[in-house]
Amino acid sequence: MSSPPSPTDQPLLAPFTTPFGIPPFEQIRDEHYEPAFDEALREHRSEIEAIATNSEAPTFENTVEALDRSGALLTRVALVFSNLNGAHTNDRLLALARTMAPRLAAHGDFINLHEGLFARIRSVWESREQLVLDAQAAWLLEETYRGFVRRGANLSDREKERLREIHSELSLLTVRFGQNLLAATNAYELFIGREEDLAGLPDGAIAAAAESAREKGRESGWLFTLANPSVMAFLSYAKNRDLRREIWEAYQSRCVDGETDNRADLLRITNLRLERARLLGHPSHAHYTLEDSMAETPENVLQLLRDLWTPALAKAQAEEADIRAEIAAEGGDFAPEPYDWRYYTEIIRKKRYALDADALRPYFRLENVLEGAFRVAQRLYGLTFQRRTDLPLYHPEVMTYEVFDRDGSHLGVFYADFFPRPSKRVGAWMTNFRKQSYTPGGERVPMIAVNVCNFTRPVGDQPALLTLDEARTLFHEFGHALHGLLSQVRYQSLSGLSVARDFVELPSQIMENWAMHPEVLKEYARHYETGEPIPDALLERIAAVSTFDEGFGTLEYLAASFLDMAYHLRTAPITGSAEEVERAAMEEIGLIPSIVPRYRSATFQHIFSGGYAAGYYSYIWAAVLDADAFAAFEENGLYDQATATAFRKEVLERGNTGRYADLYRRFRGAGPDPRHLMKRRGLEASPRP
Repeated sequence: MSSPPSPTDQPLLAPFTTPFGIPPFEQIRDEHYEPAFDEALREHRSEIEAIATNSEAPTFENTVEALDRSGALLTRVALVFSNLNGAHTNDRLLALARTMAPRLAAHGDFINLHEGLFARIRSVWESREQLVLDAQAAWLLEETYRGFVRRGANLSDREKERLREIHSELSLLTVRFGQNLLAATNAYELFIGREEDLAGLPDGAIAAAAESAREKGRESGWLFTLANPSVMAFLSYAKNRDLRREIWEAYQSRCVDGETDNRADLLRITNLRLERARLLGHPSHAHYTLEDSMAETPENVLQLLRDLWTPALAKAQAEEADIRAEIAAEGGDFAPEPYDWRYYTEIIRKKRYALDADALRPYFRLENVLEGAFRVAQRLYGLTFQRRTDLPLYHPEVMTYEVFDRDGSHLGVFYADFFPRPSKRVGAWMTNFRKQSYTPGGERVPMIAVNVCNFTRPVGDQPALLTLDEARTLFHEFGHALHGLLSQVRYQSLSGLSVARDFVELPSQIMENWAMHPEVLKEYARHYETGEPIPDALLERIAAVSTFDEGFGTLEYLAASFLDMAYHLRTAPITGSAEEVERAAMEEIGLIPSIVPRYRSATFQHIFSGGYAAGYYSYIWAAVLDADAFAAFEENGLYDQATATAFRKEVLERGNTGRYADLYRRFRGAGPDPRHLMKRRGLEASPRP
């Protein structure tokens, strides 16, 4: 048997001697990961066996707390690998992800189904009334015991073996789903050689497309891709309807044929999740998942979705009538299709509000938007962000910041990775290279937080100029980072973002309110050439347009949420096709033909590869929370310190250390009022269809 690799030859296994314990990216090579995983898995198994076979009587400290602190090396290796595989991958990392997925799933089952370990946890749980534990320790005990039961610790040996088989297969299928989507997104190119086919497109989009063409070796012409900044600009502004249709159909038809076809896999994923849920005593995967959420039941989720659907549909139908009128005014004689919606919406926006969304870009230079987010965090919580150029980077475009608390103490490190590239998966997300916790000696271990996005790139001498939506997204992901950076939780398994999906979006979505507030916009939205703040006239138009097209935005999102539930609320396996499931779900809710779900089944990475199965509703659930929470700031003051301190102490610092409804009530004094969200989206006065 070979001996484990020497730490001197393995930077992932040696202590990180870099500033703040950041991974030494420049030393880590692709070939380091697999042997590092081998050693980390071996070490963690040894730690688990030591806990399970401890000759001393089970106690909170030697069992539950020891379990929480175990696996530090594996966590470190897995975080470095998974983050780079998502943000800067290559063929070798993609292949290793497929190799490691079943191994990591099996390791999780080794822990969760370990009879000796669970016997000790159960012993501590059953003696809990006699223990002297503070609130956080008591919650860790409850979460640990409940988590083991939920993950199958009480199953028979035969049932446990089947559960292991399910997890092994699911691990491969979900990884392949995401890799297929990345490959399909990167594979498509729309090359335009005639300048007249660029009619309507903004100069920035044209320049970016020309640069993309040069990067692909074209001496002339313009290249558009399915990266979000490229495809959405084309759909919003290109006058050539045939080309809009072409790129739209390419966008919508990803992963439905050839080597990247996800349809069979997503059906298998759904059916395996159902089988697992029934094995664990639940009628559906949604029942199983939501038991551990703030919503608690599928019925509560569906009630919220249905309550919003009717006014959102009415508003969308009114918006569609406006589009039909605009088409007719142009002399067109066709019904609006999904690839028409964004284009005509922009025309109507300009006419009705004299607001050209692309004309706002000069006021949203990326660096200014980021500084605006930093300034909000400073005024709310006293935080400061100091740019560092001496910290290890995994890609040259990444920016790093040291974060200081109000008293000047080190709070954490923030990484910002903002631009699309073929090695990065689509979307925007927050992750970390280390979670916040405390050492046994009481020393705080700070988070190393990462925001990863796919924003509009700089073009030539012009800096990165964001759309209004991209600016909002930056604040959103930054809100997630604040949730992790401000965490003050003793146990890493409970800290920061270790909360339910429908609660984790509250800290992110509430930040969007500051992003779009006129007072804040006046501070950070400055013209990139003149430095002049955004004019009051534009601020008034932004405010006036705040509920414009919200019917479409809400409806496409709700449709995707209903689609998620259509897959995961099933109590019998799917025997038909993905197209049949999707068609039936949309017919049931009455989605109009000119709008499609935000994600089609074969590209719905959130639910088939990203951890949001039966949880995509979370964004709207959290929107109810954030609208109500921000109302407290509107009532007391945009930067009211008492309100900010309460939100920090009861939400941002607490992680998963109590029931979510209780945490929210301690901040707000009551449960959330959904009327704030309805008002924000302009849905209250919508006529019934």
